[in-house]
Amino acid sequence: MKTVKRKDGFEGERMISLPDTVWKNAIKTNPVLGQLYVTHIGYFPKAAFHYRERKNGCPDNILLYCVKGKGWYSVNDRRFEMGLNEFVILPATKARLCYGSDDKNPWTIYWVHFSSNDIESFNKGFNIGLLDGPRHIQSNEAGIQLWDIMYQSLKMGFGKDNLGKAHLCLYHFISSFLFPEKECVEKKEAQNRIEGTIKFMQQHLSATLTVDELAQKCDLSPSHFSNLFKKATGMSPLNYFIHLKLQEACLLLYTTGMKVKDVAVATGYDDPYHFSRLFKKTMHISPEQYRGLRRKGTFQGEEAWDMSSI
Repeated sequence: MKTVKRKDGFEGERMISLPDTVWKNAIKTNPVLGQLYVTHIGYFPKAAFHYRERKNGCPDNILLYCVKGKGWYSVNDRRFEMGLNEFVILPATKARLCYGSDDKNPWTIYWVHFSSNDIESFNKGFNIGLLDGPRHIQSNEAGIQLWDIMYQSLKMGFGKDNLGKAHLCLYHFISSFLFPEKECVEKKEAQNRIEGTIKFMQQHLSATLTVDELAQKCDLSPSHFSNLFKKATGMSPLNYFIHLKLQEACLLLYTTGMKVKDVAVATGYDDPYHFSRLFKKTMHISPEQYRGLRRKGTFQGEEAWDMSSI
């Protein structure tokens, strides 16, 4: 059965298109509005089988912001993939444009078409190129709030006040993508992601986890995830996981009568000899010696840890 692609009509969508005459008349009254204005605005949630083809390009700039799922776009024959928290601003062009959602994991997107009396100069001034490719951005809550203000204003009608409000918000909306509040947002985002990852590690100490698996749970690429994790903790994800495993092993050796091989299995090591070697390399003492010294009260505990050897 052939799948039917569609350009709109998704459950829960929001969309407004402004007739050309609306802005032409408004600009005659207030020429400042011609510097930047919204032509179309929309939100497509979980847009399954979304597909749009513009054989002759588009006279407006198109901003697409993916907040869930995946999608793609192409310029002539050049194809780009887009995923979570990625956006693109396609400048006005006559080149053939196509874009749509991933068939298995359809995107949820906020989008805005915007233009200007001199959109070419705008794009040149802000280095917006046709083949720039999508850019990653931390969750842009400020941008979404501004989108909603623009949408609600235009939904109330195309009067002077509503158009003026949308016009001014558009500047800030575009700015939130081109010049995001990186330091504050990235710090909060990294903290949330890393805290969640560490909690997941603590709940799966008997498992064997990979960087790819941990990164996937954060919806990040392995390299980006590893950089965030090391920046927050000073250690790589896998080294930190080993750190947690050995902490648990110390606790089990100190508080239970479990055999060393059972402690090894409980912390994800099927080979007790490999576990013992790793334990001794890090703690500078074997698991059996650790248990004996701890019970005698002569071991200084974590002060002897050499995390650089992990």
